[in-house]
Amino acid sequence: MTVAGLLGPFLLIFTLTMVLPLLVALYDSVTGVERSGAFGEGGASPVFVGLTNYITALSTPAFVESLGRVLLFAVVQVPMMILLATALALLLDAASAWGVPFFRSVYFLPYGVPGVIASILWGFLYTPGLSPLVSLGSAVGLHIDFLGGGSVLWSIANIVTWQYAGYNMLVIVAQLKSIDSDLFEAASIDGANAWQMITRIKLPLIRPAIVLTTVFTIIGTIQLFAEPLVLKPLSSAITSSFTPNLSAYNEAFTNNNYSLAAAESVLLALVACAFSFGFLKLVTRRGGES
Repeated sequence: MTVAGLLGPFLLIFTLTMVLPLLVALYDSVTGVERSGAFGEGGASPVFVGLTNYITALSTPAFVESLGRVLLFAVVQVPMMILLATALALLLDAASAWGVPFFRSVYFLPYGVPGVIASILWGFLYTPGLSPLVSLGSAVGLHIDFLGGGSVLWSIANIVTWQYAGYNMLVIVAQLKSIDSDLFEAASIDGANAWQMITRIKLPLIRPAIVLTTVFTIIGTIQLFAEPLVLKPLSSAITSSFTPNLSAYNEAFTNNNYSLAAAESVLLALVACAFSFGFLKLVTRRGGES
């Protein structure tokens, strides 16, 4: 069988599920709808509008604020996620053999919970009158408002971290398991302690896994959608344009403005690409310098 025959099915599926939707989004983002007749009864036809939809999106304060909000979210949540995942992976690697399978399963278990279900579960824990956490805080004099304007973004960060830290941990654990044990034996003979083994051997050798999980976390964070959508009925602080994805969703399915929604989606994709490739460029340059 030829190479084309082997790659054909994959290329077909990739084109239909990845390339084609991207091309349609790009096309929709530079077109508009022109209606004929006094009240549009003459029908609608697409017209080329150039960058008008992009200009409209970037001149909408709510959308620009949503971009800033997810970037702030990423600045805090991405390092927190990666540090937690790395710490858990190192702890599992150093733990005794009998406890590792159990704790690895416990840490990974939240990833098996769909994002919508996880948001609903945490929504109960955030809602006053239902949450034992709020009741416990009130009992000791702490009045916690998980769904308030100043805290709801970090309540969402908690959900995301709870759900995906275990997945990122497994990626790093897999990299740890690939390290040659002879390196640790040699370091032990040379008198290296546990901390030196972590900083001089483990962390440098699991750098590719950390970089990979960081890129995935950056992309997922910027695409934040399910958690604020589920928590929206519970918090007045979450608006229909709380995140760029929510804004595009609202424009498409509430305002029926698919062209503007496509432009916002393309802008969000460009932001995700810029930060992902920017991070990769940064770590590649630092790796070359070292």
